[in-house]
Amino acid sequence: MNTLVSESLLQQVLSNFQEQVAEPAFLSAIRQQAFDRFSAVGFPTVKDEEWKYTNIHKLIDQSYVLNSDVDIEGLDFSAGEIPNLDAHRIVLVNGQYMLSFSSLEEEKGLIVKTMEDAVEEPAFQAHFAQHADKTSNPFVALNTAGYTNGVFIALAKNTILAKPIHIIHVATGTEDFFSQTRNLIVLEANAEAEIIESYMTVAGAAKNIQNKVSEIIVKENAKMQHYYLQVAESASNYFNHTEVYQEKYSLYNNYNCNFPGAAFIRNNINVRLDAENVESHLYGINLTDDKQLVDNHTEVDHMKPHCESYEWYKNITQGESAAVFNGKIFVREDAQKTNAFQQNNNLLISDKSAVYTKPQLEIFADDVKCSHGCTIGQFDNDALFYLRARGIGEEAARILLVHAFAFDVTTRFSNEVVRQYVEELVEESLSS
Repeated sequence: MNTLVSESLLQQVLSNFQEQVAEPAFLSAIRQQAFDRFSAVGFPTVKDEEWKYTNIHKLIDQSYVLNSDVDIEGLDFSAGEIPNLDAHRIVLVNGQYMLSFSSLEEEKGLIVKTMEDAVEEPAFQAHFAQHADKTSNPFVALNTAGYTNGVFIALAKNTILAKPIHIIHVATGTEDFFSQTRNLIVLEANAEAEIIESYMTVAGAAKNIQNKVSEIIVKENAKMQHYYLQVAESASNYFNHTEVYQEKYSLYNNYNCNFPGAAFIRNNINVRLDAENVESHLYGINLTDDKQLVDNHTEVDHMKPHCESYEWYKNITQGESAAVFNGKIFVREDAQKTNAFQQNNNLLISDKSAVYTKPQLEIFADDVKCSHGCTIGQFDNDALFYLRARGIGEEAARILLVHAFAFDVTTRFSNEVVRQYVEELVEESLSS
């Protein structure tokens, strides 16, 4: 049933909380605790340090349809597909798992369920809300209290997926709507998976806000490659929070790519290295345009010794768009022999665009190797002149220079098909 009242989004979600359906007592208790946390703080403002460059007032100061019905007749999700990608497919429409559009071949050791159906799974009960909800992000508390859909993915011990899982997140609706999706992904010991998530908007969709939280548990010696590919339209606005918890000898790689389209994107990616000999890599390519705002906040928490993290984000801004990068590395007192690297490079193509960057290191151990850096610049006019003097048109020359700028990151992609797809999206975004 649709819920719509002429109130701000804050008033709506507070009044709508009591309409939750019956569910197990442990889950109801978790939701109530999260609701109380959110009620106490509400939505963040620019007075909050973590949100000083990201004003969400206009976005939330209006009414939306909550828990909207989904019409899937004739649904076209081709904009989220990746050419030549051989993968299992999961389609989530406003967060709801659509079995009729999904394509999952049976693989031993793989469990895929809706979050509602997964409540009795041991991995769900062990990990749901045990990681993301320890953060101070109010959108996590809001999601825990009110999520209505999402997907649970679990890989049993020693399971190595034969091919990737491609999750296509589809936003669609005829009235302005607010949707909350919750995902839980658990890789047991020695499991390996590649998960690719694409975000798209159906043509003609009304303005929408998607509040998505994913908890990812990577157990001993497990490995996960994880892609975010944002190709949505301007009607869509996203709050994405990803919480990753790693155990010893595990590997987690995140490749976060955002392109012109969605009006507002806020990505929080937190990685907790809670054992020795853990490795994490975070890569980002963000190409913005028009009046788009893309805000990436990352947090890498080195909790134990002998761990390694590597982070490299690149922003390319066009039009009147803005990109925000706030990367934090924590090295706790016991995390000796830590090796942590962070780099943020920014290329402003338009004089009207903006970049706000804040790389941070907080180190409480003395035997570590840590570094961070940041650069902001514009096109190299000498390089542009050099290319044009050799018969290359200005548009082609600019594309070549941007490709060269992004190359350091895209070459780190483990999936060649996705790498080619991203590089094609970069070219299309520059020539459009």
